[in-house]
Amino acid sequence: MGGPEAGRLVVRQVVPFNNAMAEWSRLPCRSDGRSRGSGLALRSMKSQTKHARSSSQPAAAVTSAASGLASITHIVVLMLENRSFDHMLGFLYADRGNVSLSGQPYEGLTGKETNPEARGKAVPVSKITPITRNAYFMPGADPGEGYSATNLQLFGTATAPTPPYATNQGFVTDFANTLAWEAKSPTYTILPGTVPASIMGVFRPETLPVLSALARGFAVSDQWFASAPTETLPNRAFVCAGTSQGHLDDSTKSYTVPTIFGRLSSANLGWSIYGYEVKPLTRMNFPDTINAPDSHFGLFPEFQQAAAAGTLPPYTFLEPSWGASGNSQHPNYNVASGEQLIHDVYYALRRGPAWPSTLLIITYDEHGGCFDHVPPPGGAVPPDNSVGEFGFDFRRFGVRVPTVLVSPLIPQGTVFRAAPGTMPLDHTSILKTVEQRWGLDPLTARDAAAQGIGAALTLTTARTDDPLLGVRVPKAATPASLAKKPSHMQQVHAELLARLPVPDRRGRVAHEMPALKTADDYRSYIRRRYSDWERAKRGGE
Repeated sequence: MGGPEAGRLVVRQVVPFNNAMAEWSRLPCRSDGRSRGSGLALRSMKSQTKHARSSSQPAAAVTSAASGLASITHIVVLMLENRSFDHMLGFLYADRGNVSLSGQPYEGLTGKETNPEARGKAVPVSKITPITRNAYFMPGADPGEGYSATNLQLFGTATAPTPPYATNQGFVTDFANTLAWEAKSPTYTILPGTVPASIMGVFRPETLPVLSALARGFAVSDQWFASAPTETLPNRAFVCAGTSQGHLDDSTKSYTVPTIFGRLSSANLGWSIYGYEVKPLTRMNFPDTINAPDSHFGLFPEFQQAAAAGTLPPYTFLEPSWGASGNSQHPNYNVASGEQLIHDVYYALRRGPAWPSTLLIITYDEHGGCFDHVPPPGGAVPPDNSVGEFGFDFRRFGVRVPTVLVSPLIPQGTVFRAAPGTMPLDHTSILKTVEQRWGLDPLTARDAAAQGIGAALTLTTARTDDPLLGVRVPKAATPASLAKKPSHMQQVHAELLARLPVPDRRGRVAHEMPALKTADDYRSYIRRRYSDWERAKRGGE
């Protein structure tokens, strides 16, 4: 992670699970132009693994997590797509020297971070402002995001070295390679002006006023990592089931393990999954969601109605709109549309009667090939005995992703991190939080070892101020050339629906997905197929 001595983390204070977080300091890093915090090592891979594999937690941590969560009756998760922490929130506290509003250290950017291009010239981070060309479609193309691409970005090689010390110096060169092959494929759209250096673009807070205001107004975790160093579906499997069953790419689209939704049902606790404009893709990924009653699934307007009525279940999982003209924020889709979605989710909850006892978690499934300067730590606990693809052992995390914790029981300006000596925060921290709140058993060894986020909830009286008051949601028109193309997730959704046993008018279940070319084609097919399946389950009424 930058070398055995580079950026070694030193704990100056044990985390008190009250109103303050631990303070962290770093010894100087290598003199290669990178920031002092860019060599995050969290001691060493060996000691991380030792601490993370410990099944015990400090009593203070358990007590505080439980007491913080005791006032929460609703946990809502909005998981967006494919953006790294630095790319979205690296400059969140740049105006304060990377110190939060509450005085806590923040692992942000200094503006001096660089990555080399192919000839070795240093490419510095750049600021994405509202007037930057294609600002809300940066980095202008779809970066590499799979396991090999992530290794190239972190280590400079497609195969991780032993030990896997990352330098995070391969983002520009990998993006250059990606642009070269995407330019030859009709599947991808590269916006005008996109160059390898575009991957170093970082949004200024005023460019993302909604996400930034919530991050400053409530809590942001600057040390939250994707569960695996790879693309979307394995990481989404981790947030639902605590494992990807060894899979590390999107070739595997469904899994055979229990989920948090099944755990909740077994405990007679309610849950819902909402899609945005079509019924949710997540339902198709697991046996216990496919077989669950249709009442657990809906569309975004139904989520808004339930929030307004105060009838949301204990756990709610929200999907964005998956299309290229949607609001998932997948590169190079419209980030402004995602800002609107975050705004709408927040106000649906805030204006409902259950707001004082609600915790909203906004996160991203993986980094999507976007630049981040913090090497992912080791210390990940393998979830199960599944054999990892590509020889991966699931003992290290993916790249940092933005995670914002929103609740009127969280103080303004909180920076939330895991307790020293425990496993770093990842997507299974969401599972752990649900399990801690409602006394559920863990799904795998990963979520058993994970740290919950109840300790962020330190207020006993709900706040009444509104950090988004007066914030204007940015607007940007999606280019027609981009909007017409189907997205990868639409293709995944359609394929999974095509596999379902839906009898036709003659009672035959054999089905071949029709030729679908545009995003609208896929959207229409998904709606029709979902409707036919639900009708067939009701007896063809």
